[in-house]
Amino acid sequence: MSTLNELIEQVENPELKARIRTEVARLSKQKKFGLVFEEHLPECTPLYEIPVKKGATVALKAGKANETYTVLCVDDGKATCERQDNHEHAQFSVEDLVCVAKFGEAIYPYLKPIDSVCNASDSSLWHALIEADNYHALQLLVYLYGGMVDCIYIDPPYNTGAKDWKYNNDYVDGNDSYRHSKWLSMMQKRLKIAKQLLNPKDSVLIVTIDEKEYLHLGCLLEEMFPEANIQMISSCIMPGGVSRGNEFARSDEYIFFIKIGTASPVPLQLNEEWLGGVKNTSRAKVHWEGLLRTGTNNMRSDRPNLFYPIFVSKDGKKFLGVGDSLRITVDRKTYQAPDGAIAIWPIHSDGTEGCWRIGRETLLELQKNHVVRLGGFTSRGMAINYLKQGEYAKVLNGTYKINGVNEDNSYELDDSNYKPSFIPSTQWTISSHDASRHGSGVIRKIFGDKVFSFPKSLYAVHDTIRFFVANKPNALIVDFFAGSGTTLHAVNLLNAEDGGNRRCIMVTNNEVSADESKEFLAKGIHPGDDEWNAKGIARYVTWPRTVCSIEGHDVNGKPLQGKYLGSDLEMSAGFKANAAFFHLGFLDKNAVAIGRQFKELLPLLWMKAGAIGPCPKLPMNKPLPEYIILPENRFAVLIDENAFHPFSKELAKAPEIDVAYIVTDSERGYRQMISKLNIETTFQLYRDYLDNFRINKVR
Repeated sequence: MSTLNELIEQVENPELKARIRTEVARLSKQKKFGLVFEEHLPECTPLYEIPVKKGATVALKAGKANETYTVLCVDDGKATCERQDNHEHAQFSVEDLVCVAKFGEAIYPYLKPIDSVCNASDSSLWHALIEADNYHALQLLVYLYGGMVDCIYIDPPYNTGAKDWKYNNDYVDGNDSYRHSKWLSMMQKRLKIAKQLLNPKDSVLIVTIDEKEYLHLGCLLEEMFPEANIQMISSCIMPGGVSRGNEFARSDEYIFFIKIGTASPVPLQLNEEWLGGVKNTSRAKVHWEGLLRTGTNNMRSDRPNLFYPIFVSKDGKKFLGVGDSLRITVDRKTYQAPDGAIAIWPIHSDGTEGCWRIGRETLLELQKNHVVRLGGFTSRGMAINYLKQGEYAKVLNGTYKINGVNEDNSYELDDSNYKPSFIPSTQWTISSHDASRHGSGVIRKIFGDKVFSFPKSLYAVHDTIRFFVANKPNALIVDFFAGSGTTLHAVNLLNAEDGGNRRCIMVTNNEVSADESKEFLAKGIHPGDDEWNAKGIARYVTWPRTVCSIEGHDVNGKPLQGKYLGSDLEMSAGFKANAAFFHLGFLDKNAVAIGRQFKELLPLLWMKAGAIGPCPKLPMNKPLPEYIILPENRFAVLIDENAFHPFSKELAKAPEIDVAYIVTDSERGYRQMISKLNIETTFQLYRDYLDNFRINKVR
């Protein structure tokens, strides 16, 4: 508005100026529907790997990332810089500066291996943890897995007013009048990219939030996913409540489910807690459906073909057959049943003539299969029941145990071990979702003390994602606000329970807490320094938890105590799983273009090919081979196109290979080469990398 008012003042015609002011005032008073928030300055990313040199854009390590300078010259460890917003000159120690990239500038990432854990050497499944700003990591993942992700689960910062998240390298707290719009701006940028990851045919985005931002988040999601089916549930995560001073204590949070394409929750075997206090005992027993039709079209006149007699013995214990449908003009009372039999008709409780649910041929087939049951005689005739298709399927698959056959030829079924499958309501009050007992409690088992505030209950995350991946044993699941690493832990637990092969990719930054940041800076320790990195969340919490949960011990190497809830799985047994830990770094685009940094790109190629088997490595002190063929990882790379013929011969000996990368700048040459390979998926490097993988590039 201030800019608009300044422009109005430049209007010379007083009458026109007055009219414009009137119209602007009128428009400014109109209510705006939908989400309106401030667009803030672009976020910036520190690039600690890039050396500070003349012409570089830099910021102070201890300052705000968007307060940038241009390096004019570097001399004897000192950098003379010009501030980019006001052009003032200043001199800093090079050690106090870090190169930065603004969102919108093209940068070229790579994955630097930090560590790995292998507890299933016979499995090709590998999870991944990426230490990075999640904006750039998301762009990387779009290049690797665009449109392929089944489930995204995120627990973003709740923006409570505490210093729990950063914007442009500066903690946002309750005193910042723009904290809500900064939070929305941050979320919008990331959700826009995350949307490209999701499978448009069938996938789900799950976002947890509390009362501080759920209204804003809901509007943002509706705006960004207009084609999706969005539902919000309320989940009790702290039964005792968290004190809010003189306000009501908070005991719940909210979970948004953004269902893409045909995605919907699947019925699961759940205990009675999920019924929300409504004791629906019929869900725990075999359900015999009444044969008499109720509801609409339930009269004889509506369905005359379904008005036929069923013959039972006079003692009511034996099924003797069925008669033909009785014409609508014939009085049933004139009908004569066969000798020794009684005719049972579909009669409602008020004495009116109704109809059966199924035709006579279907009834005879079901009776032959032992799933029609006779009841006792009533004033109207007899109650007769049968098993519908879903219940009959449970007999066939062994869910219901057959103990014998009754005198009326119906099965005697045992349902004592049956657990019902259903989709619950939108109010979850589940004891295992208690964040204190099963979030902080799990963290304490691993670390021995409090190293992370407000971790999610392991079982809350497990249950939440299970509704959408229970029937997807090979699902790809992403969490780009990984926090303490609960999501990967939950995926491993789900895989262990049902034998699945689901893969999880987590992303987290390596920030330290606000208090630790203050202490480090007072000691002259800056972001990017070894001591700072060692205490960052990715290296101090997320990765150690991942290793300990997979191997079944705490950070001191002692076996974890106890079992996972609802199963016989000992925590000390760990999981048959593998995981790799990477740091997201950035490359010089000119070096990439001429192929000088292929070794650094190899982990990306491994992930793009499916992250199968241990991430391969090439010796840094040896020259590149002409090609590499990696059957264990199911991909191959032709590095020198002049070696195509021996490459193709070796490739023919490795039928396991699914993906081939060809390094060439010739589109024609690339097409000719792949036409001679019997490979399902191929990519052209480095054109593919430079043209399609220039993350952070506004187009």
